[in-house]
Amino acid sequence: MSKNFYPLIGFSSGDPNGIGLEVLLKSLSDSTLCNEFKPVVFVNHKLIESQNEFFKTNCQIIQINSIEEASSGLVNVVSINDKKFDQKFGESNQLGGEFSRDSLFCAAKYLSEKKIDALVTAPINKNNIQSEDFNFKGHTDFLDSCFQGDSLMFMVSDDIKVALLTEHIPINNIVEKITPALIEKRTKIIEHSLKKDFNIKNPKIAVLSINPHVGDNGVIGDEDDNILIPSIKKIYKSGVDIEGPFASDSFFGSDAYKKYDTIIASYHDQGLIPFKTLTFGKGVNYTAGLNVVRTSPDHGTAYNISGKNVANESSFKSAIVTALNILKNRGKI
Repeated sequence: MSKNFYPLIGFSSGDPNGIGLEVLLKSLSDSTLCNEFKPVVFVNHKLIESQNEFFKTNCQIIQINSIEEASSGLVNVVSINDKKFDQKFGESNQLGGEFSRDSLFCAAKYLSEKKIDALVTAPINKNNIQSEDFNFKGHTDFLDSCFQGDSLMFMVSDDIKVALLTEHIPINNIVEKITPALIEKRTKIIEHSLKKDFNIKNPKIAVLSINPHVGDNGVIGDEDDNILIPSIKKIYKSGVDIEGPFASDSFFGSDAYKKYDTIIASYHDQGLIPFKTLTFGKGVNYTAGLNVVRTSPDHGTAYNISGKNVANESSFKSAIVTALNILKNRGKI
């Protein structure tokens, strides 16, 4: 990284009644990390000052009127509103959703206008953020509506990377959503991201089965035989190094996952349970497939510990480092 250039990393606040601002401030209080870029936080100025004092994070916070005023080593704040926030740690309420929504909208605008180089999002509450102008299941769906490309939730760490065929949908809708077209589309996104964003020249990809034991030759379902296996064979013939489907229990239990650059899970819990078990506190949620860079920590609002000053910022720091590394791999810094 050039000593004369510092990328602008934007941050949305997430739900202020959760741990988002706590882990954000703790991360940005690390001068070694913060001096590598210019952090820009989209948040109510009085709110972040209040939490900085409450958590004793001792960040030097300045309010800026234009992005050109941002400096490295400081927490630069673009104020999203001038409303009073009634702090209720651990509580999901309308005001928390409103502030998290205002922050995200402002951050996305700056990202779309290329005024920031990447976005790191703090956790939102998927319920209280809903409104007439926000009708999405989460960050990934929202960002997909804002930017070019097809978004995909990609959970990444140094030790394991997991992508999903289906994301936040009810388990009884999974099978109908998994089609040959979806499998091919998402595999291409993953392979492209591994090469472009993570600098893996010849990625090796594993796919987990839809049914337990890959259906046991139809005894526990025929979806793997009829959908996954033909699709994997077709994709392999196109030049992608892809294998499977594998039964997920033995795949992780035998450490077979270590032989692959990424694993494609058929549904959310099949991939996220082993990922978070193996990496929790170090994992990162990356939105692959878009023309912009967005990362987030691997946890939610954690209302049960918010306001107690015990939240661990390791995953949030990893999200920052991952964003910087992706920018570097894309040739942006």
